[in-house]
Amino acid sequence: MEKEKTVIYGLKNYRKTTLIIILNAVILLLNSIGAFSSSIYVENSNLEIVQPQPRNITGKVHDVDGTPLAGVSVIVQGTSIGTVTNINGEFSLDIPLSAETLQFSFIGMKTVEQLIGSESDFSIIMEEDAISFGEVVVIGYGSVRKKDLTGSVGSIDGIKISERKVTQVSSALQGAIPGLMVTRDNGAPGATSSIRVRGVTTIGDSNPLILVDGMQVSDINQINPADIENISVLKDAASSSIYGSRAASGVILVTTKRAKTGEVAIEYNYEYGIEKPTEFPKYAGPELYMTRINEMQWNTSKNIGIEDPLYSQDLIDTYQQLNAENPDEYPMTDWIKLVLKKHAPRQTHGLRISAGSKMIKSLSSLSYDEVGGLFEHRNYKRFTARINNDISISDNLSATLDFHSKRNVSEHPTTDPISGMHIAAPIYAAVWSNGLVASGKSSDNFYGSMMYGGFDNTWENQYGGRVSINYSPLQGLNFKVSVAPEVNNNKRKYFRKQVKYTNYDDPSTYLGTLNANPNTRLVEERFDNHHITSNIIIDYTKSIKDHNLNVMTGYENYYYFNESVRGESEQLELSSFPYLDLANKNYLVVGGNAFENAYRSYFGRIMYNFKHKYLFQGNIRYDGSSRFAKAYRWGAFPSFSAGWVISEEPFMNNIPSLSFLKFRISYGKLGNERIGNYPYQSLIQFSNALFQEGDAITSVQTAAQRSYVTEDISWESTGVFDVGLDASFFDNKLQLSGDYYKKVTSDMLLELEIPDFIGYDNPFQNTGKMYTTGWEAELKYRNNIGKLHYSITGNISDSKSIMGDLGGIEFLGDQVKFKGSEFNEWYGYKSDGLHQNDESVQNSSLLIANTGPGDIKYVDISGPDGVPDGIISSAYDRVLLGGSLPRYLYGGNISLEYGAFDFSLTFQGVGKQNVKLEDRMIKPFQTGWGNFPMLLEGNYWSTYNNEQQNQSAKYPRLFYDSANNYVMSDYWLFNGSYFRVKNISLGYTVPNMLTEKYRLKNLRIYASISDFMSINNYPQGWDPEVSRNGYPITASYIIGVSVKF
Repeated sequence: MEKEKTVIYGLKNYRKTTLIIILNAVILLLNSIGAFSSSIYVENSNLEIVQPQPRNITGKVHDVDGTPLAGVSVIVQGTSIGTVTNINGEFSLDIPLSAETLQFSFIGMKTVEQLIGSESDFSIIMEEDAISFGEVVVIGYGSVRKKDLTGSVGSIDGIKISERKVTQVSSALQGAIPGLMVTRDNGAPGATSSIRVRGVTTIGDSNPLILVDGMQVSDINQINPADIENISVLKDAASSSIYGSRAASGVILVTTKRAKTGEVAIEYNYEYGIEKPTEFPKYAGPELYMTRINEMQWNTSKNIGIEDPLYSQDLIDTYQQLNAENPDEYPMTDWIKLVLKKHAPRQTHGLRISAGSKMIKSLSSLSYDEVGGLFEHRNYKRFTARINNDISISDNLSATLDFHSKRNVSEHPTTDPISGMHIAAPIYAAVWSNGLVASGKSSDNFYGSMMYGGFDNTWENQYGGRVSINYSPLQGLNFKVSVAPEVNNNKRKYFRKQVKYTNYDDPSTYLGTLNANPNTRLVEERFDNHHITSNIIIDYTKSIKDHNLNVMTGYENYYYFNESVRGESEQLELSSFPYLDLANKNYLVVGGNAFENAYRSYFGRIMYNFKHKYLFQGNIRYDGSSRFAKAYRWGAFPSFSAGWVISEEPFMNNIPSLSFLKFRISYGKLGNERIGNYPYQSLIQFSNALFQEGDAITSVQTAAQRSYVTEDISWESTGVFDVGLDASFFDNKLQLSGDYYKKVTSDMLLELEIPDFIGYDNPFQNTGKMYTTGWEAELKYRNNIGKLHYSITGNISDSKSIMGDLGGIEFLGDQVKFKGSEFNEWYGYKSDGLHQNDESVQNSSLLIANTGPGDIKYVDISGPDGVPDGIISSAYDRVLLGGSLPRYLYGGNISLEYGAFDFSLTFQGVGKQNVKLEDRMIKPFQTGWGNFPMLLEGNYWSTYNNEQQNQSAKYPRLFYDSANNYVMSDYWLFNGSYFRVKNISLGYTVPNMLTEKYRLKNLRIYASISDFMSINNYPQGWDPEVSRNGYPITASYIIGVSVKF
């Protein structure tokens, strides 16, 4: 009786303990987003829990031929308890009474999950997995065995995405999949990356089509990375043409996690970390700044007169002492230190609840992310929720019911200080010693504007879902009907406050206002849109002996509506009431617009194979888009592909090291209809104009047609040829895949130049061509050494786009697009070092008359008669200098598992890229009073140097006129290749014997470092991925814990 009471008492307290842990987890999540007071806690008490004793199980593992398998990993699912089989395939393992499932895994074999029940001895048969690392690949409107795939599809598992510890999915894809070019130019909280599949496809929109669980979304970053099961990238026409007019730039398919039968669990994940700038440039202090700007002014005066025309040498020598006596009169402002914090905090809370029975499976997730900024009033918060439900009504009828929501809050000051930090000189004050705002330089004080100038905040709210019904009246025949709506309600509030400044010795008198904050201004904007996707898909699969057939056909409808409204006013009387009901009516401006578009599609696919050896696939999609006139609205987009599994041939049987070998080839046509709205229609645009009537000025409503239109514009089309090879060796431990492709984009929509006197904007026309060639390769290796499981993956890809006939149109500037050039190729002068003396200047062709020693020397390429004419001119001497896009993109991962420890290292980089040293990086004294970059110190040509020093100088002399030295030329181009360690993660799973005490299924503790190291050729202080005015790229240092109940 006493024993029975003890067990009941332990059971009750087990339930109580579990409930307390769950409640504390939920409250911790809610506390972080302000839902509850932080003072709410659940108190635990001393609990006495009876611990169950483990039991022993044994077994033997062999293949289908009865051969014992040594080295098979045997794990109690959801724990770190496990062992490996011996040379005879035998194992013995002590397991907890709560253990439900054993998992058996081995390289080259399909993973086996075995229910334990009351059995104590097991006989496990493992089947060969022809292609490991995922037997099924998600493709358009379905899935296919990887062995039977004829298209080029890259994929990444959701676990690898979550390992990178980023808030934005796009950032996690960098270097993860060959052929996927992911670039970023800043590391701001909530910042996203640009994604291109196999380079650029058109001059216009080259963004890939994004689909989540089969339904179109506008942004891949609206998904919580922890909710992703896997991502597939459809890269060639064979795999993506089923999406027709939207697939020219590739397709990315995201599959979210779903509950599994027999699974009941609650998971909570918490992370805390900090963000620190990877690099930041250094600038001169007051004394060096004054010395170098004196030199610049002296050079500008042709080295005539006094050598310190702006600041006396006595002032420079005594400036430290003067600052100590009067820091307001003689400031020493470290603008970077004043603005930038040493680090910014970040945190993540995640809660996932899953339960699955034979009839209903449901998975719910909640997540909250917060990333602080490196300067004041900069913050990012995101809350996401997702519920995925699978319902089995009968053996042939089922349904899915999904819901997701998201809320983003992005906070900014009205003045971004990053740009100002790169130029502000240290001899101007940001704040006086009494704490009041100073004028900076002639009322330019970005620090004062940032701190006191108001806010610019955005709120993004999204709600969406999907309902699908699946009906299978016959074996192999399936009907699926889906509807997926999504609503977005976004708003922006920009509230700029007037900021006044004083003099340090008269704080009671305002001298003026900062240039960026002359008055109080309020802008309110609302952006609302919704779209709905619905489709009907019929799928039939049939196998007759060695013949395997799959036929799919469907219809899809998509509708999108967008509406925006804007109101703004200046000269508001109150600086603490950011609402338009107190707007100044004399400065009130309102506006708004709306647009809609839609498409209708019919599509189909046939897949056939014989003995899974000879593979054939054909796709076609017939699209109609509202963006075009009725006569040009419809287009057909077919593709054909074939595959040959060479390793299945009898003549390949005597190659023991070869496990699998397949050859693929495909060709297809894709389209692009993302060209804006109503380009074929003449639109009336409304505005306001001011007219003088006598002595009064009145505002009058105006209307005008601004665009000249052509009715017969239609699809851009892209023909894609692809040939590929997939191979695996040594029992599938080593896998290789590679592709070579060509893309030809024609009928690109470009603006036709018309005379200005016609009075219209340039109309669009179908005229441009572009040719893209590329290749990609991927290697994977996976093996075991006793209890050590390891895998190594690596990928590399390259593409190059050449412009064809653009109908006589040229896009000129520092980067150009015209016939024969690369896409956005650098365009400028060829340089020949620096002029070392007056003789060099006198005997050379010049760009400007006041060129002197220490300036850049240019090559005379040509003239009006086709030969050098002794003059450097923009018309005849600028040439193509090489492409600007990154080349040889690569990435990889190393993963290790040993016992309870797991380790992962991810890297990524660019093998070659022509990058320009931007003015903001290298040009001194910008705007005439900006600071002096320290990377110039000791490296520029100077009259104070000796001849040897000037011969080795990297940069031109200090000179105010930039018409010669800082124009576009190859002098400022360098190889911007880089190698970056994207992430290092180390985790430890607490042994089950300890977690069982608290009835936990799993407890993992981990640490992660991201973007903390790079090897590159960039100037010191500049990260290889940051733009000239961009928020710094940041390294993340994170610790976390994951608990599964």
